[in-house]
Amino acid sequence: MSPLRVRWLGRVSYRDAHACQQAMFERGGDYLLLLEHPHVFTLGLRGDEANILVDPDEVGAEVAYTDRGGDVTYHGPGQLVGYPVMTVPGKRGGGMADTVAYVRSVEQLVIDALGDVGLADCGRLDDYPGVWVEPGSDNPRKIAAIGVRLTRTRSMHGFALNVDCDLDWFDRIVPCGIPDKAVTSLAAEGRRVGMREVVDAVVARAAHRWGAAGVDRADVAWERELENGVSVDLAARKPEWMRVALRTGPEFRRLRSVLHSRELVTVCEEAGCPNIYECWNEGTATFMINGDRCTRACGFCLVDTRRPLPSDPAEPERVADAVEAMGLDYAVITAVARDDLPDGGASGFAASVAAIRRRTPGVRVEVLIPDCKGDPDALAAVFDALPEVLNHNIETVARLQRAVRPSAGYARSLAVLARAKAASLTTKSSIIVGLGETDDEVVQTMADLAAVGTDIVTVGQYLRPTTHHLPVARWVPPELFEHFQEVGRSLGIAHVEASPLTRSSHHAQHAHAQALALTAR
Repeated sequence: MSPLRVRWLGRVSYRDAHACQQAMFERGGDYLLLLEHPHVFTLGLRGDEANILVDPDEVGAEVAYTDRGGDVTYHGPGQLVGYPVMTVPGKRGGGMADTVAYVRSVEQLVIDALGDVGLADCGRLDDYPGVWVEPGSDNPRKIAAIGVRLTRTRSMHGFALNVDCDLDWFDRIVPCGIPDKAVTSLAAEGRRVGMREVVDAVVARAAHRWGAAGVDRADVAWERELENGVSVDLAARKPEWMRVALRTGPEFRRLRSVLHSRELVTVCEEAGCPNIYECWNEGTATFMINGDRCTRACGFCLVDTRRPLPSDPAEPERVADAVEAMGLDYAVITAVARDDLPDGGASGFAASVAAIRRRTPGVRVEVLIPDCKGDPDALAAVFDALPEVLNHNIETVARLQRAVRPSAGYARSLAVLARAKAASLTTKSSIIVGLGETDDEVVQTMADLAAVGTDIVTVGQYLRPTTHHLPVARWVPPELFEHFQEVGRSLGIAHVEASPLTRSSHHAQHAHAQALALTAR
């Protein structure tokens, strides 16, 4: 039996959370995702649009049509949303799960957690799903909505518990299609408890109810500072295993000439990759498109963060020309984040893949993409180009995301990979260690990557580019990377590349071949 993996994910868009749920739903394992959403109205399978009483655009809310039961509900800041994605025992140990019994169990978990934070007299109301305050009175008030999808023995969706949200939003809909019942929150009932206290109460009850095989919990940071990071004395010598010999041989010089003559940028140079001599001497490089200036300022990255220049429409053809001139069998394309562009730079990836395929049809292409703000249309443009590998880096563990890459998100990165897998692409991601994470957190992150179907994972040591970047918290020894490799394989990841000097594109062609060989079995 696997543990119940509980993840507090912070604020996550509805579509990103749904993509993660869908991937986990299909692959087995037991998860409880806990989060908040930005303002969104969701409609279940039997939802009536007439129950949305305002123009969503005018009030700044999304509308999501979803595959759960129930009518319309609202999610937003100050509301704890819980998605149990798990295997529910069938009736008498087999067959279809008992949907009514499962819904009752979710309701009871919420009722018990509310009691734990000091709100008594909560329960069920006949003929109305959800959790109610003073259900036996003349004024019952709904504090939590329940809406689930249960297919045979796998569950999705779950509950929405009002902690301290703006209740005026419920006046803009007919909540759950019930026009004559009030909605309340913990705060409105005089219980001003923090979100973290409520999350802790829910997790404790979930552990008792669903955690027979143990609980594995990971949280994104509750504060923005880097927690538990211990700076290494950078004046001290690097460990011997982190030393790289300078080898600028003939192939290195030829490759540099090809790239520079075409005014192309490589992440090898821009990010100060320690493997540049090995890769370039082997005739491989990672092209960086959409310019060399990034709109984000991640704490580990050396790439220029000045205002980006306009996109160059001729760049894809120059990349394709370089791939042909270099005689490559396998090309890797990455990019800076371009949040200033409507599609986040997705069209540059699609055009580059298309240009390479026109010029050298036999070349396999790997793309290492930013999250494109999670925009489904932008991501679809990249997916539709059918790269052999879709790589998107999660970079670090859940707790350190806000400190390491404040403009990105842990759940969004999982959602990008989940969507790519749903599009039948081979998926890949990378973890940097040495930023203040624990070994257990690295394993948790690998488990989450496996849960959304990631085929290839790379794990490598963080190197501080300058004193303005995040400090090195530890030097991870080679034997621990070997352990990560073994654990990743045991979690079902087809190929794990892990060593002190491993980087996302290091041995990319070999990793792709190994992943294909294993997934073909």
